[in-house]
Amino acid sequence: LGRGGSPSEPPAPGARGAQAGGRGPALPAAFQALRLRAGDKHCLVARSRCHLKLGDTDNSLRDAEAALQNDKTFSKGLYQKAETLYTMGDFEFALVFYHRGCRLRPELQKFWLGIEKCREAILNCVGSPSSVKLENKEDLCFVSRQAECKKANQKLQIKLTKDQKWTRKQQPVRNPKMERQLLGELYADKAYLEKLLKDEDLMESTMKQGIKVADLVLSGISYLDTRSKFWQQQKPIYARVRERRLRQQRWIRDKKQKPAEVGRYIVKSMEDIDQLLTGDTPEESCRKAQRVLKTVQGWSGEDVPNKNELIANLYSCIGNAQLEMGRVEAALQSHKMDLECARQNDLPDAESRALDNIGRVYVRMGKFQQAIDTWEEKIPMAKSSLEKTWLFHEIGQCYLELNKAEAAQSYGQKSLQSADEEADAEWQLHATVLVAQAQVKLKDYRSAITNFEKALEKAKLIRNEAAQKAIV
Repeated sequence: LGRGGSPSEPPAPGARGAQAGGRGPALPAAFQALRLRAGDKHCLVARSRCHLKLGDTDNSLRDAEAALQNDKTFSKGLYQKAETLYTMGDFEFALVFYHRGCRLRPELQKFWLGIEKCREAILNCVGSPSSVKLENKEDLCFVSRQAECKKANQKLQIKLTKDQKWTRKQQPVRNPKMERQLLGELYADKAYLEKLLKDEDLMESTMKQGIKVADLVLSGISYLDTRSKFWQQQKPIYARVRERRLRQQRWIRDKKQKPAEVGRYIVKSMEDIDQLLTGDTPEESCRKAQRVLKTVQGWSGEDVPNKNELIANLYSCIGNAQLEMGRVEAALQSHKMDLECARQNDLPDAESRALDNIGRVYVRMGKFQQAIDTWEEKIPMAKSSLEKTWLFHEIGQCYLELNKAEAAQSYGQKSLQSADEEADAEWQLHATVLVAQAQVKLKDYRSAITNFEKALEKAKLIRNEAAQKAIV
């Protein structure tokens, strides 16, 4: 059975799906344990817990009190008594025992949670202290709600005779909408049990265990009525309406604050992702980027105006981290997701970046022709001579790997021309070496020597000793 609005409540006895008279294996085991060790406080607490799960609060309370009889500081007994009193709707007394347990065992979180839920239930019933004005017109006495609950339960017990019809005592009419809110999923169970009451033949029948079907049905309805009253005390309808109104106000307030908070979150996250990758921790960078991606995908376009651009960027970060980790296939897929997102949302910068990264991955995989095709597609998107210098150089290197020396020489010369436009000595060095290597492949040794000598001068100019040794 689903539980309507109260996760800690026991299932309703006698409702649909429950076994008639079924107690499960736990309760008989608790009885057997107590026969072996009579009065054991741990066994008493276990049996009290079983009774509470079955909705038998009287026996649950009796066992909890028995567990405390010889040891008033037994924390498990105090907690079980507090839980039982809370389930009975005696929130004030439950709060007393939660506090006692908390003083004895302040490190146990369950006592703190009990105190909080009792306070909330009491405030829901009577409101905050500022909203209550007491007038001392006559003597006031503190009456335990536990005693009142017992009297109410005694009145609810219906003893049917042979001459009586299978009908419930006249109850005050309750608003069906309110009852549905209180019972939640159990409302359908109550409607089903009330429908069974109209079947007189069924109500006259007796089960194998000797239990009358009418008694079982009426006990189930009585239980649901009791639970409905408990949940009404624990969280009245007006409290739920107020909570809903507060949530709505909070949502409106958060919505106003969200753009600034979202912006700070995104900037901080992207900085962290980049630092983790440059700090030689690609695994952490990848995990961080994946978490942020999942978060951003759950936001609306109103929360993040550049949502699609950000998603594409995160796919790029994930791909770069995966490539550093050696997961080339995964990196290729991530960069392709970046490319797809860029093309679908008309993001030319993101498309250029994705083509750049896909080419790098193909080179790592040894698929030089695919890298060439990808980078040649990127050439019209290059925005600066320096970007073209790098692009032409990489394409030339791929042609060199494929033993296509003429194409390698041509792209090497294009790279050198772009490097000359930028007056970038380092890229002039790389482009000149590429041209010389292609000329060696073409057996144009005189031209190759001339270009290697030019490259050596550039290496000396920028004081790159490793390049000088390689060229010599």
